[in-house]
Amino acid sequence: MYDYDLLVVGSANADLVIGVERRPAAGETVLGSDLAVHSGGKGANQAVAAARLGARTALLARVGDDAHGRLLLDAQRAAGVDPAGVLVGGAPTGVALITVDPSGDNSIVVSPGANGRLTPGDVRAAAALVGSARVVSAQLEVPLETVVETVRHLAAGSRFVLNPSPPRPLPSQLLEACDPLIVNEHEAKVILGGADAGTDPEDWARALLARGPRSVVVTLGGEGALVASAEGVARVPSVKVDAVDTTGAGDAFTAALAWRLGAGASLKDAAAYAARVGAAAVTKRGAQESYPTAAEVDALSCAAPEGGPGAPGRDGEGTSGDPARGGSR
Repeated sequence: MYDYDLLVVGSANADLVIGVERRPAAGETVLGSDLAVHSGGKGANQAVAAARLGARTALLARVGDDAHGRLLLDAQRAAGVDPAGVLVGGAPTGVALITVDPSGDNSIVVSPGANGRLTPGDVRAAAALVGSARVVSAQLEVPLETVVETVRHLAAGSRFVLNPSPPRPLPSQLLEACDPLIVNEHEAKVILGGADAGTDPEDWARALLARGPRSVVVTLGGEGALVASAEGVARVPSVKVDAVDTTGAGDAFTAALAWRLGAGASLKDAAAYAARVGAAAVTKRGAQESYPTAAEVDALSCAAPEGGPGAPGRDGEGTSGDPARGGSR
């Protein structure tokens, strides 16, 4: 019996967001909107997204003993996330500087702050928490060695989901634990080490599977997503929506996918559900405040035709209607 449907091990940031008419070029200054401060970070986003959908969710992260840290903790509690694993102190809370243009595209710069102080020792101290989750999800906005330590404490029969963002080469012991590894085009190429896997996403997926993951999900923007495992490769269509802001939608996709897998869904069905969750998220501004409830996802799936924009992202740059393209804050 698991205490949690999902434990997220990862980052928690304060998102400092400014709207711009266009993103500045090198050396250029542009005027923007008033500054808005939101709760964010890939780990905290995923925890809130899963809890909104009804998952019993906990977060293992580190924040600073400051106003931003208190904001993040309050947001987790308000969403129904158990923040017992959130450690406080060691450095200022991480901050993400985000610009959003009128089409909903965003550009992001992250100062990791306390996220960089989440250590393997912290994971060992929280081993009981890690072992109490049906699914454990992680990203790479905390130290890689901390994520590697996490997989050493998984409960027998639990599942590990990794979105390697920001991407970097991964050790084999981490790749072999992934079920699935969730990547966009850019992340896939980084993990493959620049190897020429062609231009076909199915080739990328097969090349990644050969590195050790039990399953792989490749997100493809308006073309939907692709899922791959030993059972074969399948396409998942996108969901057509009018995008307002892509910020955080990739995290909504990952959280929904992880939760549905833990509930027993097939990889393809879980990815299709996650695409609807990501699409719903881009119809509202912000990250965590945009995440839908299960009822809102059901309403979208009844109203929105499949096959248009609105699937998770392909290249990390963000385009209108592609909820996870660059929107992974």
